[in-house]
Amino acid sequence: MALGSVFFCAGPAHALQDPTRPPPGPQATAAKPAPERSLALDSILFSKDRRVAVIEGEALREGQGFDNVRVIRIYANRVLVTDNGRERVLYLERLPQVRGTQ
Repeated sequence: MALGSVFFCAGPAHALQDPTRPPPGPQATAAKPAPERSLALDSILFSKDRRVAVIEGEALREGQGFDNVRVIRIYANRVLVTDNGRERVLYLERLPQVRGTQ
């Protein structure tokens, strides 16, 4: 009788799972990086004494930031920023050309 209770307590071996093995299914796949968000570069003030970039309505100098966006370098026609740790270059949108009438 004692021998029978040992086999009964052991149970099926296939029910045991390795705790170090990742779970099966879509959770086991690697996480995809977040998609790059849209940042609007509204304007650039560039002179020998002062450099300011207006991004999403925020006036920022080099080294300043907001909402995980930090301005690295301001150029006359573009701004180098880090967005959540990734470097990006923001450009001013081209204005439509206006032709005069005669």
